[in-house]
Amino acid sequence: MAIDVLNPTPPDFKRVAGMDQIPPHVPAELVHSAGITFGPEFLAAPHAYMAAMHQKFPPLYYDVSPFGNAWLAIKHEDALKVLRNAEVFSNEGATPFPRDPDDYFYFIPQEIDPPQHRKYRNIVDPMFSPQGVLKLEATMRELANELIDEIIAKGECEFTTAFGRPFPVTIFLRLMGLPVEMTDTFVEWAVSLLHSNDRAIMAETMTKISAYLKSAIEEKKQHPDDGVVSRIVHAQIDGRPMHDKEIFGFVIFLFIGGLDTVFATLNNIWLWLANNPDRRREMIADPGNINAQVEELLRVHSVTFSGRTIVKDHEMRGVQLKAGDKITCILPACNFDPDVFPNPTVVDFHRPKQIILAFTVGVHSCMGAHLARLETKVAIQEWLKRIPDFAVKPGTQIVYRPGGVVGPHHLPLVW
Repeated sequence: MAIDVLNPTPPDFKRVAGMDQIPPHVPAELVHSAGITFGPEFLAAPHAYMAAMHQKFPPLYYDVSPFGNAWLAIKHEDALKVLRNAEVFSNEGATPFPRDPDDYFYFIPQEIDPPQHRKYRNIVDPMFSPQGVLKLEATMRELANELIDEIIAKGECEFTTAFGRPFPVTIFLRLMGLPVEMTDTFVEWAVSLLHSNDRAIMAETMTKISAYLKSAIEEKKQHPDDGVVSRIVHAQIDGRPMHDKEIFGFVIFLFIGGLDTVFATLNNIWLWLANNPDRRREMIADPGNINAQVEELLRVHSVTFSGRTIVKDHEMRGVQLKAGDKITCILPACNFDPDVFPNPTVVDFHRPKQIILAFTVGVHSCMGAHLARLETKVAIQEWLKRIPDFAVKPGTQIVYRPGGVVGPHHLPLVW
């Protein structure tokens, strides 16, 4: 939708939640409550649950939740249509984080549709492009080995805090030009925002993040550096300096998006590696296939969802979608679509190449996709060189937190 970026205003979309707020155009037979992100069956084994959605639910159905009702798309084909068609499926108001309506801002570029969207992405694309992130590969490998040095002789670690978190978060903070020594604080904020279904806690956390980032932005105005935050602060759009709210909306979006997704992805992959020693040995024996291995592991361990607001009446699979409805693509379920990925729950490192939806697609595809792929590749390579045999610590119960990023809460490993 066309919006005034310089004068942000809350979208005029009614939020509906619960069984008593089902729009009259929704057929009763398409109403379900899947408990995605919070239900006990989902949290018991999230990826297995999402893989099984193709047998349990219609391809497109209306999901009722206390946190917001929406159409859910679980087919790969439908997700491609939604994610590539911004004229019907808009990103305005699609980000769920609470904001002060009297001091509103847009998450940039996530909530900005074409043609304005590309102007913002152009600012940081050189740093997140394949060529841009390759410049970080040597320091990534150095960091991976430094982290392994600290634990290898111990024969055990809590993976999430010893490697899964510090590896990608340190890389990200260095790239952003933000202090690595604040990693624990930043991650605590991200967890409170992304894994709490309490909007009061989310709002309080947003206040903390906002206050910090506003001070960091002011510091970059006075003391430019080579980081992403400084690049945004000093960028221009259409020949003009960016407005303070543009800068803030851009920085906070990247900040939130960069702290938890690769962290969760690595936790998921390492849990699988620990539980599949034969497949681990297969990977080690075929180092030239690492890129395909990474892609397949990202397919079966994707961690996020992608929501849109429908701004024009539209028909999909014979279902009438109305302007104002919400729709969410369950990306992990789409990556288990048997029509696109035969035997979808089987990890096949020689699977014919298809588009995976770990990072969405279209104009709003994840800016950090190339960075995440390289981080995953380097982490796997360096870890398996030095700790090729490891397992989950006996007696461990794997627990998943509710929220919009899916990964195990703790992962103790032994070797």
